[in-house]
Amino acid sequence: MADEGAPKIQMQLDDDVAQGIYSNLVLINHTENEFVLDFAFLQPSSPRARVRSRVVSSPRHTKRLLRALQKNLERFEERFGVIDAGELPDDERQVH
Repeated sequence: MADEGAPKIQMQLDDDVAQGIYSNLVLINHTENEFVLDFAFLQPSSPRARVRSRVVSSPRHTKRLLRALQKNLERFEERFGVIDAGELPDDERQVH
């Protein structure tokens, strides 16, 4: 739901980007000025993950992304039911 006063944005996707990538792991690092999100794929029983995409974002935009993800997860669960994220040991909680 966009604000009525917000400009409409048209998205352009190249064919390769439109296909998307699969990621089952994200590593997050930050400095005072930016967040770096490395989206990776970790094959079962392999200790090495391959980074598929890196997104660098400002802290302000990262916070807006967090809020947008939260809202969309809430809408998803209202429609399809609660997602069981499973519980992880404390030493694995920092890697998502």
